[in-house]
Amino acid sequence: MSPLDVPIFPLNTVLFPGGLLPLRVFEARYMDMARDCLKRDAPFGVCLIREGSEVGAPAVPEAIGCLAKIIECDMQQQGILNVKTQGGQRFRILERRAGAQGLTSADLELIPAEPSVAVPAEFAACARLLEMVVADQGSAIFAEPHAYNDAAWVGYRLAEILPVPLAAKQKLLELGDSVARLSILQRYLEGQGLAKKPS
Repeated sequence: MSPLDVPIFPLNTVLFPGGLLPLRVFEARYMDMARDCLKRDAPFGVCLIREGSEVGAPAVPEAIGCLAKIIECDMQQQGILNVKTQGGQRFRILERRAGAQGLTSADLELIPAEPSVAVPAEFAACARLLEMVVADQGSAIFAEPHAYNDAAWVGYRLAEILPVPLAAKQKLLELGDSVARLSILQRYLEGQGLAKKPS
């Protein structure tokens, strides 16, 4: 299978599969990228910035990121495009290049989705915490359907909302084992006093 050629949006955030990410787009290169993606109904890639910044010269992205599909957009203010995106499949950058406008594009290899695994009983606190967040914040915080018994879904949603450093979120994105991800998150919750150790 030939690699995908996809525009890359380096950001100070980590997008997880199934996650919702609202963006305010104002730089010309990303406006054009968003318009092109909308026209072609195509995704772009979101990667955490490894070096550089969101604005100005092209930043160096992490090698593993997540495809983002635009699901809503509007321009209430001239020159600022508000888009709501949803995370798709994870990918690995094989080769990247900068275009004339400073937009990075890359050849990607898609990382297969993790198999569906039930949340093991010892990590039930992770799922319960998400249920409490939805009860408090409303169901729109996460895209439907909510899969509280799917280890990958629970791990991704927790990794999104917990206040862990971006480098740690990136490692959780890169991890290919949904139960191992839950184990790390459970230990974090126990350390913060948000979950009890399984007896």
